[in-house]
Amino acid sequence: MDSTKFEVHVERMIQLSKEKPLLPETYIPWDDEPDSDTLFMPEKLVSLEGHELWATLSKTQQIEIGRLEVVQVMYSYAWSETLACYFFNRHLLTLNPDSVEYRFLIREIIEEFRHQEMFGMAIRKLDRKPIMPTRLHHFFGNFTVKWLPSSLVFMSVLSVELMADIYAKHIRKDEKVYSVMRKSSELHHIEEGRHIFYTETWLKKFTNNAGFFKATSYSIIVMLNVYFMRTLYVQKKFFEQIGVSDPDLYYQEALKNYNIKFVEHALGATVAFVKSFNGFNWLTKPLWNWALNVKP
Repeated sequence: MDSTKFEVHVERMIQLSKEKPLLPETYIPWDDEPDSDTLFMPEKLVSLEGHELWATLSKTQQIEIGRLEVVQVMYSYAWSETLACYFFNRHLLTLNPDSVEYRFLIREIIEEFRHQEMFGMAIRKLDRKPIMPTRLHHFFGNFTVKWLPSSLVFMSVLSVELMADIYAKHIRKDEKVYSVMRKSSELHHIEEGRHIFYTETWLKKFTNNAGFFKATSYSIIVMLNVYFMRTLYVQKKFFEQIGVSDPDLYYQEALKNYNIKFVEHALGATVAFVKSFNGFNWLTKPLWNWALNVKP
């Protein structure tokens, strides 16, 4: 897409954001209550589902582990979007306030803050506590948004957006999932679609015709961000909370099981993006296979 067409499209997205905002307060049916058999996340996204230990859990335990894990996922996205907004504000200082990039990022920041509020409201509605990121997560997250070049931070942001968008698609399409979760995911999917389009197109000036070393560095950045987010999802404490006899065993098996399922259910768009700039080569293929079980 040439620069003129890109700017026209972005101007249209800015106007859409202003004229038809999706407000979590009214878009989501917060007064709806789940039934005893209502799911909170599609079972295929729950870490232990598909493993032989899944059948040892009662239906109540299966639903509860999904509830705990979706709260963790929502918190992880809210936290990552907070980091992204930190970077966007840093980046705005380098832009002309009248530029299309500046004006779009202002709209994106507004929408991302609404998303953070929405995730917080959903977490309170589900009445479960997420596990906070570790010191190592905080260190790498803050280092990325404070010190890396803009192109690499946009690459990092896109990595999470692509993954979150696939999760949102799975959740909003499953009629067995709690309506609050489905509508939250629908809202997030609609607005993230605009953010993804903008970021992917903006990054093309860096990824188009990228040589071996640039493509390799971009591929590694994407891989590290996906790995970084994945480590937040499955938690031993959740198996302690649902009362299994050996929480450590269940956790270890769930982690291995989820690492396999994650590739199938969460990484399709991310892998396609990396392929688009020839980011898989003799160096990065073994790294993706080792870190994420991806065999491009």
